Amino acid sequence: MKKFHIDNMNRGWFIGDFPSAFNTKDFEVACKKYKAGDYEEKHMHKIATEITLIVKGNALMNGVEHKEGDIIIMEPGEATDFKALTEVTNLVVKIPSITDDKYIVTD
Repeated sequence: MKKFHIDNMNRGWFIGDFPSAFNTKDFEVACKKYKAGDYEEKHMHKIATEITLIVKGNALMNGVEHKEGDIIIMEPGEATDFKALTEVTNLVVKIPSITDDKYIVTD
């Protein structure tokens, strides 16, 4: 048995092809927590599909409000930003796990 703690993971990412609790190139998984007002700039992935489950709270992505239980799928080439409207907890899955596949988008 191995034991890890989410606070020791890089920004909540605990599975993937990087230093993590479980290393794989197949996918990445994160549990991310945000305070109200936290913002991630608009970005996209050229290869990976990113799936976000809003576990707790409300968030704005591309100007659309999402709430607890909503699942948002961003296909390769689709861009989004993220703003926490309340305290937010997300579960995020990226398929596959590819380093250097995050591109900041400036409109």
